Amino acid sequence: MAMAFKMATTGMWVTDECKNSFMEMKWKKVHKYVVYKIDERSRLVTVDKVGGPDEGYDDLAASLPNDDCRYAVFDFDFVTVDNCHKSKIFFIYWSPTASRIRAKILYATSKDGLRRALDGIHYEVQATDPTEMGFDIIQDRAK
Repeated sequence: MAMAFKMATTGMWVTDECKNSFMEMKWKKVHKYVVYKIDERSRLVTVDKVGGPDEGYDDLAASLPNDDCRYAVFDFDFVTVDNCHKSKIFFIYWSPTASRIRAKILYATSKDGLRRALDGIHYEVQATDPTEMGFDIIQDRAK
């Protein structure tokens, strides 16, 4: 397995699969979202779930575990008041209160490295419960 990018601060590696799935979402619109997880044993950031083009933000929110941290990217398409179609990519750092302290620390210290590996993110949302990453928050930030 080829490694694409080593995050210097934590010693974590971002797999090529992470970057490739992000680029497929960004350019080819094959995915609506991608969820990433850290495998603590192998020290790899890997793809946990990929949302199809017909899935929405509710599907992304439902795919995040209640007791473990994750990263996610979401391609938000919208129409401006000038009737212009736009797309903004959100990076979501999910760290629920029920997750282990070790996981929270590991995800927090690895977040910036993953963001740098995924070129083209417009906004970031950090959430510890679903109300902090509601669809209304995404809409407000994008416009």
